[in-house]
Amino acid sequence: MLLAVDIGNTNITIGVFEKEKLRHTWRMATMANKMPDEYAIFLLSAFNNESLKPADISGIAMCSTVPPLVTIFTEVFQRYFNNRPMVIGPGVKTGVRIRMDNPREVGPDRIVNTVAAHHLYQGPVIVVDVGTATTFDIVTGEGDYIGGVIAPGISHAAEALTSRTAALPRIELVAPKQAIGPNTISAMQSGIVFGYVGLIEGITERIQRELKKKATVVATGGYAYIITPETTIFDTVNPDITLIGLRLIYEMNQA
Repeated sequence: MLLAVDIGNTNITIGVFEKEKLRHTWRMATMANKMPDEYAIFLLSAFNNESLKPADISGIAMCSTVPPLVTIFTEVFQRYFNNRPMVIGPGVKTGVRIRMDNPREVGPDRIVNTVAAHHLYQGPVIVVDVGTATTFDIVTGEGDYIGGVIAPGISHAAEALTSRTAALPRIELVAPKQAIGPNTISAMQSGIVFGYVGLIEGITERIQRELKKKATVVATGGYAYIITPETTIFDTVNPDITLIGLRLIYEMNQA
């Protein structure tokens, strides 16, 4: 079995593959100040609940946008799984040509998503990751990464609104019943949720025009569930696209 680990700024997503089948997934909050043993307790407990053992894992693939956690999780896997993870970065084959001014600026998670998007949907593809940041990754029909868009994340927008204004309360990130808010809370929910729907629709439409051909639009990320019911811009939703990309890259590097 393969263990795939996606360490993001807000959440850590972990999946276990049996060949091509994603059998189990878990998510936990990202906390850079946790000790390796604390992460190990979570993992071992999650494994035990699914009747899995560390010895069942033959390989580990990991990508991270939080550099300090690479060292912490590497220690966890070496101590408790007797396995050194393959970390996506320089020296790891991905098959992706990065057609950017500075390819080193592209985060490993975005390259992993590119690999999965090309494999699953061919191309061109626009991957919209609604997470800590709202990002758009553009993949050509040949599997090249040609650029993207980065906007603030929806949770940070909500936090900025409440922290910078004395009279506005914290709100639940859900869509209100209508755009016109009859009270402060629903007005804020409308501005944030429908505002991000408009942002995603508008940017996606601009990208489609620049590509001059129809691209498959894929939603992913921890906050995608808020946006996707409110728009028809997405062709599909795939919360596991990064885990799938990790599996594909791992297999590519075993050949």
